[in-house]
Amino acid sequence: MFTIQDFIKKKKDGDKITMLTAYDYPFARIVDQAGIDAILVGDSLGMVVQGLDNTLPVTMDEMIYHTKMVSRAVTDAMVMGDMPFMSYQASISEAVKNAGRFIKEAGAAGVKLEGGAEIAPQIKAMLKSDIPVMAHIGLTPQSIHRMGGYKVQGKSEEAAKRLLEEAHIVEDAGAFSLLLEAIPMNVAKQITKELSIPTIGIGAGPYCDGQILVLHDVIGLFERFVPKFAKQYANLNKEALNAIQSYKKEVDDGKFPSKDHSFK
Repeated sequence: MFTIQDFIKKKKDGDKITMLTAYDYPFARIVDQAGIDAILVGDSLGMVVQGLDNTLPVTMDEMIYHTKMVSRAVTDAMVMGDMPFMSYQASISEAVKNAGRFIKEAGAAGVKLEGGAEIAPQIKAMLKSDIPVMAHIGLTPQSIHRMGGYKVQGKSEEAAKRLLEEAHIVEDAGAFSLLLEAIPMNVAKQITKELSIPTIGIGAGPYCDGQILVLHDVIGLFERFVPKFAKQYANLNKEALNAIQSYKKEVDDGKFPSKDHSFK
């Protein structure tokens, strides 16, 4: 089983960390069998599974439900639970309680929180309860209304400096790793160089200690759009459509079920 100590060791040894999202048992098994180091049960499920326009409506109960399924499927990868909007912002005690649900109920080994300095108290409190935390800065999807949409962050010198400050703050608070989303690659390179904890990039260039993508982008199962930073390695949407159309045609033509698919 991949652990937090393995995260740290890979950074120290210069080995890349691989992460993907997953949201259910069948795909989690495939991701685990592929040898991916860690699985994030992301609140991105709101968009790629539930068909929502953003991640904000996703609830804690929904996150626990999906994380349980992923945890049942996995034998080697580390499972992380993504804390949804308003599950950790209102109070520190509520944040710890909700984070604890991922560990106690859903079988996760840690949680991810969006934010920098403002979540440092939550990170510290969670660590006191033995809940490992991955922090997340740059483009934070739960802040789309404040940010004015899904925009690259840290492009100006001042904004890049602030990201670097935020990175050090969450590291000092005790985060074991840091996800960097949609920031210039040279900014990510500087953050990765200065931190002792691993950085995981998504749209942050090649210099991070590891990479993560949304599973549905990788396998071509989300047809609404593909982010610039994502690479599609397959087109399962097309394959599934072809298979289902073939099934329909065989039923319409009386070819399925045949004797081979029937009982005597």
